[in-house]
Amino acid sequence: MAQRVLITAGAAGIGREFAHAFAANGARVFVCDIDERALARIGEEIPGLITRRCDLSLRSEIERMVPEAVAALGGLDVLINNGGIAGMTLPVEQYPPDDWDKVIAVNLTAMFDVTRLAIPHLKQSPAASIINMSSIAGRYGFPNRSPYAASKWGVIGFTKTLAMELGAWGIRANAIAPGAVAGERIERVFAGRAQLSGRSLEEVRAEAMAQQSIKGTIDPRDIAQLAVFLASDAAKSISGQVIPIDNDRQRA
Repeated sequence: MAQRVLITAGAAGIGREFAHAFAANGARVFVCDIDERALARIGEEIPGLITRRCDLSLRSEIERMVPEAVAALGGLDVLINNGGIAGMTLPVEQYPPDDWDKVIAVNLTAMFDVTRLAIPHLKQSPAASIINMSSIAGRYGFPNRSPYAASKWGVIGFTKTLAMELGAWGIRANAIAPGAVAGERIERVFAGRAQLSGRSLEEVRAEAMAQQSIKGTIDPRDIAQLAVFLASDAAKSISGQVIPIDNDRQRA
């Protein structure tokens, strides 16, 4: 039977690659995202894709979205918690509390809400898998990105706890921790660092590359293939793990 996959924030960036990779592998895929235009585009790209707008910062929308996804898919085998926002680039003492709340709400609280609603359905699957998106920021401190780093460390604690709680039902939970992923988001991060430090964008980018053994950014398609593997039978003994895909990054 084809895998039934729910991907949050799946219309663009890494989420879009998840949707393409699982669909290419024969899965039935449901994608939610806050960006309606991106949803329309990916709906045209992938035949049979099911899409729905959802603001992950609102619990009420999540509580409507998850049951709709399960109903549309006819069950649930794979949950990919991909939703996340970067937040601002500022030191803790200058960080606006409202923006802190927003980052934690989207990056961590929404993951909790989506997952708690999905678990009863995942328990009905013969081979269920939860994949949560963390980051190198969940493995190291991340100067001037306090809510992002705190939330991504939280994702790891949440993932390990899920693995312990759900193993009795054969449900696996793992986290993926990407490094600098090619795309608009990392360019905004580099620009923020440059502005805050007074250095050039080229200097900031060179410093980031100096922290990793393989020089370059991560192809989001590689992250998607890692997720396909983690959700497959080949990874049936892998749970509670944080899997970096970061060109051997030594620090943030």
